[in-house]
Amino acid sequence: MRIALTALLAFAAGVLLMLGMAHHAPPVAAPVQAAAPAKSATIAARAETDNGSDEDAASDHWPPQASSPEQVMYAQRDMVRKALAKLGPRVAGQPNLYVLAFGGDGGEDVFRNEAEYAGKVFPQRFGNTTHAMVLENNPETLDQHPLASWSNLEAALDGLAGVMKPDEDILLLYMTTHGDEDHNLLVDMDPLPLDQIGAQDLADILNKRPFKWKVVVVNACYSGGFVPTLQGAGTLVITAARADRSSFGCGSDSDVTYFGHAWLVDAINRTPDFMEAFQQASKEIALWETKDKLTPSEPQMSVGSGIADQLARWRKHVVPGPAVAFKPAGADSGAN
Repeated sequence: MRIALTALLAFAAGVLLMLGMAHHAPPVAAPVQAAAPAKSATIAARAETDNGSDEDAASDHWPPQASSPEQVMYAQRDMVRKALAKLGPRVAGQPNLYVLAFGGDGGEDVFRNEAEYAGKVFPQRFGNTTHAMVLENNPETLDQHPLASWSNLEAALDGLAGVMKPDEDILLLYMTTHGDEDHNLLVDMDPLPLDQIGAQDLADILNKRPFKWKVVVVNACYSGGFVPTLQGAGTLVITAARADRSSFGCGSDSDVTYFGHAWLVDAINRTPDFMEAFQQASKEIALWETKDKLTPSEPQMSVGSGIADQLARWRKHVVPGPAVAFKPAGADSGAN
């Protein structure tokens, strides 16, 4: 389900219809289908825990320091190519880990923070067999990182498939954004017409590509709904919440989500074992939610056949480095 932003076109058609009626001209033909909103009500609200509309409205204005929206869109192919070119050389003779971080919502810095930190922590902690690139939507980085869009996700995966050894290397896709009850991920950088990504969409995108070994981390509300479509042989799926539960920690006042804090910042800095990191993070999140009197999010994990052994083969060659400090990306002049 690839959802296009058609509301503006429907509005324009309505205006033409009214003008035509006022001048007794032949009526403008109505669209065959009523225009569907590009985002669900939940996604459009950016979660009930977010702050008021004034800050959100301000964040929707195109930043004056950036290139124009058309120029930004035109530059995407080249930006993806350059990001891929910056990846370090593959280390022969052993599994390599390729990390693709995707920060989907341009309206909150928390997702930029996590995407950029993911692009930093894995290669710094785990050495030269680990490679990372970042896709993100944020007004401050439109000329620095490729957009986190459906098209760029496919282009980045195609590029990675070209440099990876697909039957040996491991893809780690870390997606952080808002999610809704229908298991769609918010992909938003107003006013660009970006398509949303649903659970089946993401599965289809990955299934079209030759990656045998995958770790897919979906950090969003209701993200457990992605497990049924993504799980399978060779795949580790980790989600921030159950299919019918919210996760916590987003919003304009937050630097990192609960799940991003517990799994990405805390647990990955303690262990290179992603499944052990999940167990540690789940316990930590449960403690925070109990303290804050929140409905438990209940993060989910699905371990497909073979992936645990392949991750162990990768870890056999890894000597973890020191913990990587987290700080908001905007405060880090050396951000990726």
